Amino acid sequence: MTSYIDKVSGFINTYYIDPILHDEGYNIVNTLTWAIILGLCIFAVVKLLKKLDIQADNRFIASIVPFVLAGSSMRVLEDAGAIQQPFSFFLITPIIYFVVFFITLGCLVIAKAISEKWTGKSMETIFASMGTLWFLLNISVLLSIQTVVLPVVLIYILGLGTLITLFVYFIAKKIDFGILTDRLNISILGAHMLDASSTFIGVDMLGYYEKHVLPSYLIDLTGTAFVMYPLKLAIFIPVLYIIDTNFNEDDESRNLRTFVKMVILVLGLSPACRNTIRMFFGI
Repeated sequence: MTSYIDKVSGFINTYYIDPILHDEGYNIVNTLTWAIILGLCIFAVVKLLKKLDIQADNRFIASIVPFVLAGSSMRVLEDAGAIQQPFSFFLITPIIYFVVFFITLGCLVIAKAISEKWTGKSMETIFASMGTLWFLLNISVLLSIQTVVLPVVLIYILGLGTLITLFVYFIAKKIDFGILTDRLNISILGAHMLDASSTFIGVDMLGYYEKHVLPSYLIDLTGTAFVMYPLKLAIFIPVLYIIDTNFNEDDESRNLRTFVKMVILVLGLSPACRNTIRMFFGI
C-alpha cells in the first residue's frame, strides 16, 4: 500500500507539482490534463455568463483583451522576480490562469452592477477600463524595476504577425473563403501569428526556449522556430472552419461558438503578450 502511494505521489510530483514549483514548462501528461480542465471550464463559464445575462459577442470579446494584457504583464512580474515566494507560485502557469480568471470575473460582476446604475456607460466600457488600469499598473511596476532593453522587438513582432495575417486575409478574400475574412476569425489568427512571431524571434534570435510539448518537438526537429507559423495555420484554420460550420442550431450553440473563439483568441494573445513584454525588458 505504501509503495502504491509513493508511486502515485511521485507521479503527481513529476508531472504536476515540480513543473509549477520550478517553472519547468509542460509535459504530455499535464498538457492533456489542463486541456481537459479547460474544456470543462468553457462549459461552466458559458452557463455563468447566461446566468449573469451577458452576451458573449464581439464587443464583449474586445473588452476581455485588456485583461489578457494585464494577466500577461502580471506573469512577467513573476519572471522579473518582483513577486517573491510563496506568492510567486500563484503566477506560474497554469495557476495564474485561475488567478486571472477570478480577478476578471470579479471585475465583470462589478462592471455589470455599475452599468445597471450608471446610465450612459456600457458594461463593456467599464469592464475594459478596469482591465486597462490593471495592465497600466503592472507596466508601471515593471518600468520602475526594469530597464527597457529591446524596444525594437515590439516592432518586429507586431510587424511580422500583422504582415502574415494580412497575407492570409487577402488570399482568403481573393478565393472567397469567408471564414478567414470574418473580423473575429482573422483576429484570432492574428493573435496566433503574433504568438508565432514572438516565439520565432525569441528562440531563433535571442536564445529563449519553447516550453510547450509539440512546438518544442517541432522546433528541435526542424532547427527553427519559424515552424510555428505553418503549425498554427495548419491547426487553427481547420479549427475555425469546424467551429463556424457547426454550433448553429440555436442561440445557446452560437453563444458557445463565440465563447470558444474567445478562448482560442486568449490562448494565442496571452503568450504573445508575455513573450513580447519579456523581450522588451530583456527578462
